[in-house]
Amino acid sequence: MTTAATRGDRRISPVFLGIAAVTAVAGWAVWTGFADATGFAVFLFVTGAWIVSLCLHEYAHARTALHSGDLSVGAKGYLTLNPLKYTHALLSIVLPVLFVIMGGIGLPGGAVYIERGRIHGRWKHSLISAAGPLTNVAFAIVCTAPFWLDALDGVPRAFQYALAFLAILQVTAAILNSLPIPGLDGYGVIEPWLSYRIRRQVEPIAPFGLIAVFALLWIPEVNIVFFDAIHALLRGLGVEEFQRYCGYDLYRFWRGLFDEQDPGCAVG
Repeated sequence: MTTAATRGDRRISPVFLGIAAVTAVAGWAVWTGFADATGFAVFLFVTGAWIVSLCLHEYAHARTALHSGDLSVGAKGYLTLNPLKYTHALLSIVLPVLFVIMGGIGLPGGAVYIERGRIHGRWKHSLISAAGPLTNVAFAIVCTAPFWLDALDGVPRAFQYALAFLAILQVTAAILNSLPIPGLDGYGVIEPWLSYRIRRQVEPIAPFGLIAVFALLWIPEVNIVFFDAIHALLRGLGVEEFQRYCGYDLYRFWRGLFDEQDPGCAVG
């Protein structure tokens, strides 16, 4: 019989603390201009912050499940924020980071394994699924706050660009993961309210939901409509397109080894 999570089950993992420390040091290097290679510092800062947000996304699912009745999440290591403890470390961490590197988009990862049979009440099931995307929303608010509060005076341009790029990752992750597509959290929110017959019919295709989203975004017409909406939302939050573009340009520091990076994004 599974008991409540022990203190050890909830202790923050050294792996997560290490990632957070690298993120903090890289952020300091971007802010102060300490690093000669600003792009590499931006890469470490944004990637580290993105992984931290992914860990907190999964932690939000697990913590909400714990308080909803699934006491097994502690023994699985989900409350330690250790990305290596997730059921799908490849889907939860590696693939989302690769998507950022390849296309500058925050695609959601795989979720932690929740023993749904231990949880009673449709609202609880919906809240568990919603907890992850709400974490990305919280990150997006933090990243965009300096822009919509007009509080950028004294903030170095490189740090502004890094925040702008990180903001688009969080916004796209929140929106994509909230889509009511099987396998994504958006579907998890509505699933408890569907009939048993529909849930059984959808269950076999759930593992392919993330692949379907990725495939749809490769369709030019869909890609244009989606990113036009994202850009409009970010403009409304005060994040200009050139800031997001320069953030991505700096992030891809390796381009400077082969091609000249956009001089309009120079921060030195």
